[in-house]
Amino acid sequence: MLFNSLAYLWFFPVVFVLYWWANNKSLRFQNIIVLIASYYFYSCWDWRFLFLLVFSTVLDYGSGIAIHKADNNNRLRKFWLILSVGINLGFLGVFKYYNFFAESFADLISLFGLKPHITTLNVILPVGISFYTFHGLSYVFDIYNRKIVPTTNFVNYSLFVSFFPLLVAGPIERATHLLPQIERRRTFDYNKAVDGLRQILWGLFKKVIIADSCAEYANMIFNNSADYSGSTLIVGAIMFTFQIYGDFSGYSDIALGSARLLGIELLQNFRFPYFSRDIAEFWRRWHISLSSWFKDYLYIPLGGSKGGNWMRIRNTFIIFLVSGFWHGANWTFIVWGGLNALFIMPSIVMKTNRNNIEIVAKGKLLPSFRELLQVGITFGLAVFAWIFFRADNLGHAMSYIGEIFSLSTFSKPTVLPKMIVALIAFFMLIEWFGRESNYALEKFALNWYRPLRYGFYLVLTLAILIAGGKEQEFIYFQF
Repeated sequence: MLFNSLAYLWFFPVVFVLYWWANNKSLRFQNIIVLIASYYFYSCWDWRFLFLLVFSTVLDYGSGIAIHKADNNNRLRKFWLILSVGINLGFLGVFKYYNFFAESFADLISLFGLKPHITTLNVILPVGISFYTFHGLSYVFDIYNRKIVPTTNFVNYSLFVSFFPLLVAGPIERATHLLPQIERRRTFDYNKAVDGLRQILWGLFKKVIIADSCAEYANMIFNNSADYSGSTLIVGAIMFTFQIYGDFSGYSDIALGSARLLGIELLQNFRFPYFSRDIAEFWRRWHISLSSWFKDYLYIPLGGSKGGNWMRIRNTFIIFLVSGFWHGANWTFIVWGGLNALFIMPSIVMKTNRNNIEIVAKGKLLPSFRELLQVGITFGLAVFAWIFFRADNLGHAMSYIGEIFSLSTFSKPTVLPKMIVALIAFFMLIEWFGRESNYALEKFALNWYRPLRYGFYLVLTLAILIAGGKEQEFIYFQF
């Protein structure tokens, strides 16, 4: 079931009504309703993978309790941790990475003149497996590190793992943040509900109007890149840059808005990343829940930045390469991660990676020339890296980049959709004026004359309804 579908348009209101009706009954009954709704939501893709989700939930729930009970037995605690992590990553490896490793091994052996017979698996990647696996792993890690104690309420834990707004594409939640909200009684807040609707509206606009419109041209150019000049390929890369941002941050906005309507606050996943002044800032603002997950559960356990420049460089490369590999079983994602590690390295070495904490030009209408230049350079580096993310393989990426660095880049682009460019400009203008809020529309236009403000919302809604007939999937469903 897609957020941008008619199915979700009837599904969510039904859940909303039942949810708040059950609020007068009991918290457990209310959580059971949302859990059933979440399992139904997930089963709409393929009901068979629901068993995998339930198994992962039972595994981590039991492992958490076992680790806590073995508090004075470090060997037993480590056994249950390894069991949980091993099985979770094992499932992830089989479904997502087995064919990649098998084919890469075959390619390596073939370099020595051998022709191995490699068996690959013809399996469908369970939607959301990377996300709910990381939910469970963070829970087990936090118990092992004695940051939390395990819940004994299986319904509450199951809801933490499978809460439908975040189930298939995040944000990747933490038990320290979400579980307490699940365990306490919620009360309906009209202002928060209105705010949730406003964030859903902006998320749908990002997805349906920006991402899906850009996708048409990005796909056309990338899929036929050999037929286009370097200038047109730059257009294609920029189109994908806005496609993936509108698509993924749009999903996150809808998820956060939907959860807020149910009285639950999810972690913010995006903070206007294309207004970043360096790559370090970009990664503090892009897919925040994943970046912080790798920081807390990989970078810091590896030693973080305590061991000098060499350790900081090594650990930074590790988390970026792993992050790239998390996105998909393709060398293009690994190179994309490695590129971002290279881009961030100057600020790591010179220890300037924490220079830009606040949003650019905070409290000002316009940025300074220096800030504008920094934002432009950072955006250009992001666009370049996204080419590897979007390309079919490394050969495709290299030929695409090679044409960009040819003389044909100085020719006029043969594909330049003026309407889409105008939409992107409008979109980025709203994002700029709303950049100091949690999302662009949170405070934007609130001071307008009420009919004008509602008219603005109506225009956005009509645009979404008119353009939203195709119900395109979200990019991050494949991860």
